[in-house]
Amino acid sequence: MCLLLGAAGVGKTLLVKRLQKLSARDCKGDLGEPPPTRPTVGTNLTDIVAQRKITIRELGGCMGPIWSSYCGNCHSLLFMMDASNPTQLSASCVQLLGLLSSEQLAEASVLILFNKIDLPCYMTMEEIKSLIRLPDIIACAKQNITTVEISAREGTGLAKVLQWLQDEPRSSRISVTGNPG
Repeated sequence: MCLLLGAAGVGKTLLVKRLQKLSARDCKGDLGEPPPTRPTVGTNLTDIVAQRKITIRELGGCMGPIWSSYCGNCHSLLFMMDASNPTQLSASCVQLLGLLSSEQLAEASVLILFNKIDLPCYMTMEEIKSLIRLPDIIACAKQNITTVEISAREGTGLAKVLQWLQDEPRSSRISVTGNPG
């Protein structure tokens, strides 16, 4: 099970829909126009099938106070942040630190997604690293942490997300990817 968490409005549902389409197209071709989405109230379970089946449990951002009750049986965590909103980034960082300190997630691999890099006001990785002290978070975490900049709307970086999901579980490895390629 892979958990997908993040504040309301960061693009979690769009990410899942885009990953489904990307996996169905075998990572090739244009994703087309972004599909319509509605805020997630509660939880959504979605299977992504590419090289193997991956079940993603997306929890609505408004469920933040009870996210920890869904961490059991979680082998990987996708944590999405809005790279265009410094205030929300700071609040999301607090939520992320709480999750990283959870014993239930001690063995989970973590992919931090910085979404909305297609917006003109997005923060660069250097600005984000400074704002949320990302190197310190990675150094202190028990988990294997990878980061990637994405645009769920445009499809930028989604092939890397799909590859990360397919590669799980993986050996101990920590990496920071700043190039959305």
